[in-house]
Amino acid sequence: MFNKKNILVTGGTGSFGKAFVLHILKNYKPSKLVILSRDELKQHEMKQDFANKDKYKCLRFLLGDVRDKYRLKMAFKNMDYVVHAAAQKHVEYAEYNPQECIKTNIDGATNVIYACIENNVKKVVALSTDKAANPLNLYGATKLVSDKLFIAANNISGKDSTIFSVVRYGNVLNSRGSVIPYFKKLIDEGSDYLPLTHKDMSRFIISIKEGVNFVVDSLKDMRGGEIFVPKIPSIRILDLIKALKKNVKIKIIGLKPGEKLSEVLCPSDESLLTIEFKKYYIIMPTIETKVKKKLYFKSSNGEVGKLVKKGFEYNSAYEPKLSIDQLKKILN
Repeated sequence: MFNKKNILVTGGTGSFGKAFVLHILKNYKPSKLVILSRDELKQHEMKQDFANKDKYKCLRFLLGDVRDKYRLKMAFKNMDYVVHAAAQKHVEYAEYNPQECIKTNIDGATNVIYACIENNVKKVVALSTDKAANPLNLYGATKLVSDKLFIAANNISGKDSTIFSVVRYGNVLNSRGSVIPYFKKLIDEGSDYLPLTHKDMSRFIISIKEGVNFVVDSLKDMRGGEIFVPKIPSIRILDLIKALKKNVKIKIIGLKPGEKLSEVLCPSDESLLTIEFKKYYIIMPTIETKVKKKLYFKSSNGEVGKLVKKGFEYNSAYEPKLSIDQLKKILN
C-alpha cells in the first residue's frame, strides 16, 4: 500500500512520529516520507539518526506548524497519505493555557483538513486520545472537536476525493511526557516516595509499536468517517508504581487539574454506533456520510463485526487489570 507512495506525518519528531517513520522505512519503499514538525532541534537530532542519505533518500524534513495553513498547503503537495499526529497534549498545561491548546488542536486540525482536500490527498488518519471520550479537561475537549472535524470533513471533500478517519487509543508507554519516565527519574534520583494522585486511578495502555501498527492497519482498512479503537490492556497506576519499585513509599497528592480517575475509549452514549471486531472496535459517525453504514461491518481481511450491546462502555475502570507481574514483564 505504501510502496512508491508519498507519505507525510505531522508532529513527525514526536514519540509516535519517529516510530512510524522507522516502521515505514523497515517494511515499505515509499517515494517520499515527509516529517513535518515545528521543533528545529528535534528535527536536527532526528536527521542525525538517518544520516545515510543513500539509504534514506526518500526522507524529507520540513519545519512547519499546523497552525500555519499556508505552510501546510505547500507541504501537502503530491502527498498520497497524511497521518496527523501533531498536538498539544499535556492535560494540565492545556488547562492553564487554553487558547494555545485550541490553536493547535482545533485550528490546526482545520488547517490539516483543508490542505489535504486542496491537494487531493487520498487518505488521512488523525490520532486522537481516550481523553476525547466524555471529556473532562480542555485537552480532551479540543481532541473531541478535532475528531468531529475530521469525521465531518468526509462530507466536504466530495464523493471521490480525500477520505478521513480517526484512531483513538490510550496512554502510550514510555512516550515523552508520560508517567513512566517520570517515575523512573524519581527512582533514579533516590526520591523518598512516588506521587500518586488517587489510589483508584486507572488507565488504558499501549506500546508505541502497537500504536504504530494499529494506525497502519487502520489506514489500510478505513472507509472514511469512522473512529478506530484498539482492544488494549487496562492498569491501575498504583500497581504500575509497585511494578517499578517494590515496597516504595507512595504519597497521595490529589487529582491534578482536568484529571479523571478512569478513561473511556468507547462511551456508552455511542454504543448503538459501536461495532466490535476481534482486536478492535469501530465507532461509526453520528452523521450521514458518503459511506453506507453496512460497509463499516466488514474489514479488509473479510472479518465481519457486530454491534455491541446497548449501553456498552469501554472504560478502564471496568476492564480486567494487568497484574503487577504482568506489568513487570512489559516494563522490562
